[in-house]
Amino acid sequence: MTATTGTRAALEIEGLTVRYGPITALGDVRMSVPEGAVTAILGANGAGKTTLLRTISGLLTPVAGSIRMGGRELVGVPAERMSRRGMSHVPEGRGVIAEMTVEENLRLGALGRYPAAPPVSLDDVYTMFPSLDQRRKAEAHTLSGGERQMLVIGRALMATPSLLLLDEPSLGLAPLIVEQIFDALRRLVESRGLTVVLVEQNARSALSIAEHAVVLELGKVALQGTGSELVDDEQLRHAYLGF
Repeated sequence: MTATTGTRAALEIEGLTVRYGPITALGDVRMSVPEGAVTAILGANGAGKTTLLRTISGLLTPVAGSIRMGGRELVGVPAERMSRRGMSHVPEGRGVIAEMTVEENLRLGALGRYPAAPPVSLDDVYTMFPSLDQRRKAEAHTLSGGERQMLVIGRALMATPSLLLLDEPSLGLAPLIVEQIFDALRRLVESRGLTVVLVEQNARSALSIAEHAVVLELGKVALQGTGSELVDDEQLRHAYLGF
């Protein structure tokens, strides 16, 4: 499998190396993320998936390599300034401000809004996630796990990103909730041209919406190409994804 061609890259990564002390978490990672599509980052636990997202968003500093978004270098840009570059990162864990209402949490997301794109409104988020509309005045600590995941994604979208990084959004959720979240992401990509980088342990679910896929193995890119290539190649599926 090879990188997707003929599509403009939203994100280009070259020679990215990240270490935790003597341990190399990512080694010379090279990949391209197509604009206006979902790219799934797949691999076993410890493959470096979360480290990759944290490095892209500025939470970790690589020892070598380049990350370019829209042609602009991101290495060295503080994490708190990434939203002004058009990036939102939803880490694993469904972090909400428990004492604040759903609507208050969502409004926080707009504070660092990317100024170059048409804004995402509260009504837009409520249309995507109707269960949040029904609970807009409820405090976040009363939400179910699925509703919290919808809330943190909605809050990230309120910043009007052009690039959304999602780390394990399906973790611990019922299949029906996962389907609702992934359907909303698919609609966002189609309607707004959003670029999504999706880290997922559930390869089957991720590949159901991903146009592009990258498989990490022990901190290195084992293969990358279109999602359909990976799904259709039984040998590759068994070797890297276990289904």
